[in-house]
Amino acid sequence: MQPLLALADQQLRRAQAAAHRHPRRVATAVLSVLSGFAITAFGIAPLAPDAAALPKRLVTEELLIQGLEGQLDQLSLHALELNRHDLTRAGDTADSLLRRLGVVDPAAAAFLRRDRDARRLVDGTSGKMVQVRTAADGTLIELVARFPALETARQSTHFTRLTLQRQQGEFNTLLETAPLVPQTRLGSGTIRSSLWAATDSAKLPDAIATQLIDIFSGDIDFHRQLRKGDAFSVVFESLTADDQPITWNEATGRILAAEFVNAGKALQSVWFHDAQKSKGGYFSMDGKSRKRSFLASPLEFSRITSGFAMRLHPILNNWRAHNGVDYSAPTGTAVRTVGDGTVNFAGRQNGYGNVVQLQHAGGKTTLYAHLSRIDVRLGQRVEQGQRIGAVGATGWATGPHLHFETRVNGVVQDPLKLARATETIALDTEALVRFQQTASVVRRQLEAAESMVGFRGNAE
Repeated sequence: MQPLLALADQQLRRAQAAAHRHPRRVATAVLSVLSGFAITAFGIAPLAPDAAALPKRLVTEELLIQGLEGQLDQLSLHALELNRHDLTRAGDTADSLLRRLGVVDPAAAAFLRRDRDARRLVDGTSGKMVQVRTAADGTLIELVARFPALETARQSTHFTRLTLQRQQGEFNTLLETAPLVPQTRLGSGTIRSSLWAATDSAKLPDAIATQLIDIFSGDIDFHRQLRKGDAFSVVFESLTADDQPITWNEATGRILAAEFVNAGKALQSVWFHDAQKSKGGYFSMDGKSRKRSFLASPLEFSRITSGFAMRLHPILNNWRAHNGVDYSAPTGTAVRTVGDGTVNFAGRQNGYGNVVQLQHAGGKTTLYAHLSRIDVRLGQRVEQGQRIGAVGATGWATGPHLHFETRVNGVVQDPLKLARATETIALDTEALVRFQQTASVVRRQLEAAESMVGFRGNAE
């Protein structure tokens, strides 16, 4: 064995020496050997069988699930129940309501007709929220209805819950009063034709449109400056009954935060209640009050038919200065004061018909004409936004509208420009710290509203 190892070691040393003396020859030899392997592989590979031609065999095997029969037996013993909900309609009877809810139960219909509490479901106003739970054959198991509190004074804060249950073949009713609970909701919309149409399309209450106008009217003239493509997003409180948004109460909770993009300019507003001062109001994100000493309009929403400019008088048929703004609105529309003041005239005044005139601080006066009714008296103190009368067509008027004038020290002024020039209120340093904490929370909620519900606004 030793001689063989010695011979092998001698041959290896010779090969290494030859490799050092002739490196090019060694490399060529190695490449030739590798090329041979490649050519051999290339020649062999096509000889492999085609996978598509190989025989196929389908193997089926029964998969047994342990305990399946027992589960099926338990399901067969379980009674199927169905849940449906709807709103009561004008003219509903016990039979028509139950039929629409998929209830096939003459005994339940008869009970609704004769029981005093159960009859409340179809008596009175429509719009009651009704949920039913039925068996597979349509017989009633349980009915729960929610509607305005029976006590009128509590309708803004409470609701009535009527529960009807079948127990041992007999129906029982329970009538309860429970508090409405506010929940935070998000919404947004884009203006296509009007703000009202946009809120309807976004499935938001009309009260949201009204509040948006109140919040931003100091910066946006909703009569003349609203544009197609303007957008808004809101965070607001929605009153709920047992976690269900109510449908009968128009007094939707307050807007907590809002953003309105008008002509590419984004405006934001946050509701802030200063607990230490027991006062609340809307502020911009930098802590400046949205409330001005003068509102931009004495009507919540209407159409301007004649602005502060020269015009052809509709009755006298001559050109003359129009010293105010005319708002077209139906007779009876509430007219509100644009600022705090005192009534210094309330009565009839020639071509102006029924008139209310208010004296405000700083030598400012406002006049509201052609009213169908007057709701204030001479010398009465009024607050901004308070109703002082209603739109009409008294005096020289071709149709129902409000004529509105503002004067400063007896000189007529453009009401819209005057409203924008009035001062705003800023928070003090201590309140500003608390406000910034609130603003940081609602800013994230507004961002969520924009992303979740398709906010579309070309903000700068």
